[in-house]
Amino acid sequence: MLEAFRRRRRNRDIVERLWEEIVLRARHPHRFEQAGLPDTVLGRFESLGLETFLFVRRCGRDPGLSELSQDVIDRFMTDLDHSMRELGVGYLAVPKRMRKLAGRFYARVRVLEAPLAQGDRQGIADALRATVFRDAEGGEPNQADHLADDLLHGAQWYDRLRSDDILAGRLPRETTEPTR
Repeated sequence: MLEAFRRRRRNRDIVERLWEEIVLRARHPHRFEQAGLPDTVLGRFESLGLETFLFVRRCGRDPGLSELSQDVIDRFMTDLDHSMRELGVGYLAVPKRMRKLAGRFYARVRVLEAPLAQGDRQGIADALRATVFRDAEGGEPNQADHLADDLLHGAQWYDRLRSDDILAGRLPRETTEPTR
């Protein structure tokens, strides 16, 4: 029983370390300054959702990462819940808004997976304009090509990560910014 507790605690620590790195990547200023996402609550949600998607997409290549991947998605949803409550969303309204935001996240996954897998920059940009930039209100849809480049670069970066590093909760920092 004590060993099971230690394992759960260790897994929770790993998820927290991964989550911190995902959040840092999602908050990078280039997403808002060059890639056109608005620096608003919804713009930050979109950026965090896109970064989470890239991480989960990488984990999908390795069956040994599926449980960890689900833990990160759960952490993403917990973060959204806490953020809404901090913003003053009423207790009874939180579940409804959570369903809406989760629906947005999974809609992005559906429309971005195929063009990202094919390296189709134009397809990614079109999908971003139709979803992220439409819903984030105040963004710069004409910058969708820059955000598409950012996603392609991010997907390549995640694809290079070793499964052992991910399982240990390590996402090495990039030394260069995405190509523009």
